[in-house]
Amino acid sequence: MPEFSILKTDWTHEQDRLSQVRRAVFIDEQGVPEDLEWDPDDAASLHFLVIDTAGQAIGCARLLPDGHIGRMAVLPAWRGRGVGRALLAAVLDTAQARGHDTLRLSAQTHAAAFYARAGFVAVGGEYEEAGIPHIAMQKRLS
Repeated sequence: MPEFSILKTDWTHEQDRLSQVRRAVFIDEQGVPEDLEWDPDDAASLHFLVIDTAGQAIGCARLLPDGHIGRMAVLPAWRGRGVGRALLAAVLDTAQARGHDTLRLSAQTHAAAFYARAGFVAVGGEYEEAGIPHIAMQKRLS
């Protein structure tokens, strides 16, 4: 039996569990200011929520209508266990099914190799976002 499952959802229905993961990873762990974490894109995005077998939120991501992937996070205890790979694969499959031809994301530089293994390539140089070094990346879908 798998240790986790991935739900496609929206902000209205899963705001609490999505917020728990994002608060733990981005605000508490990485020090992102709270006013930068929450934005109007949440309401317009398709969200992906990873839950463990007990129904606890352990990861998340969002796909914006324009093909941007954002707010991808996995709780520390679940890192290195395939959650991020499965989550990104679910987002990619959904984006392709929705007809997106190019996906874009803003990767924290320490995570760039993770996205590169999934076929994303860097576009431009490093920049700072919320006090954290990032690089823009994109992937063309066939």
